[in-house]
Amino acid sequence: MLGRRLGGELLRLRDAAGRTQQQAAEVINATNSKIVKMERGWVPMRDPDIRALCEFYGKGDRKVVARLSELAKLDRERRKAKGWWQQALGAGALAEYIAMEDAATRVRNWQHSLVPGMLQIPAYTRSLGVSEGFWEDPNFVEHAVEVKQQRQQRLYGERPLSWFAVVWEAALRQQVGGPSVMRAQLEHLMDVSERPNVTIQVLPFRAGAHPCIAGAFSILSFAEEGSLDVVQSDTVTGMGWVEDIETGATYSHLFDHTARMSLSEHESLALINSLRKEV
Repeated sequence: MLGRRLGGELLRLRDAAGRTQQQAAEVINATNSKIVKMERGWVPMRDPDIRALCEFYGKGDRKVVARLSELAKLDRERRKAKGWWQQALGAGALAEYIAMEDAATRVRNWQHSLVPGMLQIPAYTRSLGVSEGFWEDPNFVEHAVEVKQQRQQRLYGERPLSWFAVVWEAALRQQVGGPSVMRAQLEHLMDVSERPNVTIQVLPFRAGAHPCIAGAFSILSFAEEGSLDVVQSDTVTGMGWVEDIETGATYSHLFDHTARMSLSEHESLALINSLRKEV
């Protein structure tokens, strides 16, 4: 996925410069097919090739080259990584997401029906697993709980993940697991919100219609803000990915707009505390 993003950026630079794939291939002493593979994200890329192509396309600016080289480095690391999620989950969309999350530096998450997975307590996650119905094996439910708890370690340590969640009020009122579980979950939200790398805002019912009403999504960033974002969107049957710059920018705009419509961090904490007292 990171390779496709990098290849897409190089393709846009080549098109803007009016260069052909054959001309690009000659610059790095490669075949035309290699340029095709690079632009489609099928192969890892070397920094010298990126530098040479950027200069050929008239984009040899140090910041541009550094940004693309950083993306190439992340791509190479992810291709050879043997992260804990591979042993825990095997192949699949969730394993791919956790691999991306593990490499990210910042995540912006919008949730309209659930507490964000990164902020869930075990009892809340367990209640969701039981309610799914098709998770018939209790061991599988417990395994899912363990995986989610392992993911949450990214919020701690020397280089914690920056996590910005905007949650609709409905998700906090839905009593997943019953009153005692929900009360503990709301208390956890209050506790984790004190961490400097965690931001929680609540979109209240009174905000009315809003631009993110359609569904939940996460925006993952890997370097300087806005430069390497990819978007993961939730569906009933799984998840989808958005990798192109234009659509990603739209998601970012929608998230920021919804955050502005939401309560401030202080007001959000007060509402969470009020809901905790109610249950």
